[in-house]
Amino acid sequence: MTFFRTVYFLPQVLPLVAVGITWRWLYNQNGLLNQFLEAIGLGSITRAWLGDYNLALYALGFIGTWTMSGLCMMLFLSGAQKIDGALYEAATLDGAGAFRQFLSVTIPGVRKEITIAAVITTIAALASFDLVFVTTNGGPANQTTVPALLVYRLAFNEGDIGTASALAITLTALVIVFVTLIRRVAREES
Repeated sequence: MTFFRTVYFLPQVLPLVAVGITWRWLYNQNGLLNQFLEAIGLGSITRAWLGDYNLALYALGFIGTWTMSGLCMMLFLSGAQKIDGALYEAATLDGAGAFRQFLSVTIPGVRKEITIAAVITTIAALASFDLVFVTTNGGPANQTTVPALLVYRLAFNEGDIGTASALAITLTALVIVFVTLIRRVAREES
């Protein structure tokens, strides 16, 4: 179990610049992903994933999901381990199957961890900069330009500090609104 916890949590402790460079290499036209697709006979769908106008944002989203999955997995594991086993026994005696036990015992038992994971991943998604900067720098054709990257460009490339500050404050307010909504929904369901 320790090995799997380490493997799952590893993306969380790696520097995002190193993660971005590695995934940029994997997604490259001659990268491992395309080589794998060629090897299994799916060579027709190979492409430069981060250079594809329609798929670049999804490819970046997958990288972000991969990086945050370890932290979420550890949160869910710790939450599941604190659930009293007697609740599962009672559900079994009441005739609940595995799926019903999951919905009625496990999900309510890890509700706080789900809320924490939702808040952390929302903040990470809205404030992402380093991964986007290293992998695509907002390309192709600004398709992956996220607000944090736009703040950076406005402030440091164009010298428009006022607009960059306004965008940064708006981004902060947006993060606060989303986090508040997530917490309110989680509180109402408890």
